[in-house]
Amino acid sequence: MSAPSQTRRISVPELRARKGGEPIVSLTAYTAPMARMLDPHVDFLLVGDSLGMVVYGFESTLPVTLDMMIAHGAAVVRGSSHACIVVDMPFSTYEASPEEAYRSAARVLAETGCAAVKLEGGVTIAPTIAFLTARGIPVLAHIGLTPQSVNAFGGFRVQGRGEAHAAAVRADARAVEDAGAFGIVIEGVPEPLARVITKETNIPTIGIGASPACDGQVLVTEDMIGMFGSFTPKFAKRYAELGEQLEAIAADYAREVRARSFPGPEHCFAAEPAKPRDQ
Repeated sequence: MSAPSQTRRISVPELRARKGGEPIVSLTAYTAPMARMLDPHVDFLLVGDSLGMVVYGFESTLPVTLDMMIAHGAAVVRGSSHACIVVDMPFSTYEASPEEAYRSAARVLAETGCAAVKLEGGVTIAPTIAFLTARGIPVLAHIGLTPQSVNAFGGFRVQGRGEAHAAAVRADARAVEDAGAFGIVIEGVPEPLARVITKETNIPTIGIGASPACDGQVLVTEDMIGMFGSFTPKFAKRYAELGEQLEAIAADYAREVRARSFPGPEHCFAAEPAKPRDQ
């Protein structure tokens, strides 16, 4: 009798080798059921700190804690078997020093079973990326519009417009590549700039509000399926309106409960089990 086949996860080196090849597909996931549904179709699942807004109802990602990321990261790992799992490092868990970043990232990898962590920042965070990668922690970098810097940016604003700002974003890309990041998420920058960075770098670029020329794309799943309010970011395509469907389903359920048409006899248990008829 042959042993059952085992699904093998996509590895960080395999993602790194996709530069210039077949586009990399990524979506966010925060729970085991969502991970299970998305897993067969993506190359990596990002457990983003966007869960602060999508799951917890915060106005930004800033209140998200390391314990939250670990709990959700572990759930996504348990719910998947194919995709590479990358977990965001939340605000204030890696900025103070490379040593702090290592302690935080080591917890994430050890307690979730994920393959890599994601850090926001460019030139300023490059020494920390180098410190982590030298110690065996794979890092996905994140440049351009970095949500953890929303207060410094004055809101969720497109980054890299104008020659000087574009040069700064390009410098960020070079810095994180030189520091050892295996890939770069480029968020919220003008399309021509993302295209240039993709050509200039030797590691995969993952676009979100960037360019179709990037080596891959990522979206917040709830934006894509209409499960995060009525607002849709410019860069997110709505593939479905599941939020509207869920509201309609809830309304049907409420109407049936109030009319006492649910539960029906088929949903209830009998006082005595039915006795089999004599043969």
